Amino acid sequence: MLYLFCLSHQPSCFIPHHTFSWSTSSQISSFQTIIQETKPTLHDPRDDTTTRPPPPAAAIIMVLSVLLKFLYPPPPSVVITAMSVISFVSMSNAGRKETKGKHMQYSKLRSDTDGDEKKKKEKAKVPSKVGMIVLYTPAFLAGVSSFFIFPAADFRFNLLRSAVTTHFFKRVFEVLFVHKYSGSMDVEAMITISLSYFLTSATMIYNQHLMLPLPEPAIDLKYVGIPLFVLGIGGNFYHHYLLSKLRSEGEKQYKIPQGGLFSLVICPHYLFEILGFFGISCISQTVYAFSYTLGTTFYLMGRSYATRKWYESKFEDFPEDVKALIPYIF
Repeated sequence: MLYLFCLSHQPSCFIPHHTFSWSTSSQISSFQTIIQETKPTLHDPRDDTTTRPPPPAAAIIMVLSVLLKFLYPPPPSVVITAMSVISFVSMSNAGRKETKGKHMQYSKLRSDTDGDEKKKKEKAKVPSKVGMIVLYTPAFLAGVSSFFIFPAADFRFNLLRSAVTTHFFKRVFEVLFVHKYSGSMDVEAMITISLSYFLTSATMIYNQHLMLPLPEPAIDLKYVGIPLFVLGIGGNFYHHYLLSKLRSEGEKQYKIPQGGLFSLVICPHYLFEILGFFGISCISQTVYAFSYTLGTTFYLMGRSYATRKWYESKFEDFPEDVKALIPYIF
């Protein structure tokens, strides 16, 4: 986040994108110049004129120089810089709230006991299946439309938007043909989450589009990201399939999940979702992608912690050695 803060305060970040003329060599060289000019100098005790930057400044420059080997520089866009910060902070905060019992109102953690009964009845609701379709469809359509809006692309850009589109297509497919629903979803939660997913999909793809004129990062991670994404999306789908087999259509009784990694963690589908997003981040290699992925990781850690507590409260025979998210650890 310190990286985001420092880079977002360049003067170019305050120039609207539509008025900014990209210059690949000048932008990259400007970052290199900043690093070179502020590189710490060794102090020669025989030369009293030698000065060194304060240790914090030297550490910041060292971190920036390392990060620039793995990441594209952030684009000159206030919107994307703000989205990077907002995504990380909001998702992390949502994860913290999950551990405190303030849950996003969907699935089994939708509260039936929070506050005034009259207020609960006044909340607009839709069937869970309808809500879930609304959650994922706009983000999926954003991915599909990007192939028409940005026809010119390189391999990395096509790979990134294909991964994002596939991720949300899988979500829609699971809602229609895999998951079984029996409850309802608050309209407020539905709109909030749907907008969040849409903005994530659109911002990640547009951010990658802005990287097209720039040279690739020194260390190429996209070939690490491809198998990581495939593993994540495959593992997530498999464990969603196992969950769908726990009960028949319309059945409301919950059961302790079995099979796959459910013998080790109660939310292996979250674990694989995190792996999938890290795969997307490695394909993208942008600040926004990693910022969103880290925020998602913290959120799903909080959600899995709350899910484990829910199972413990509902089932006396819930295995103590089954963790929340990471086998044997958490």
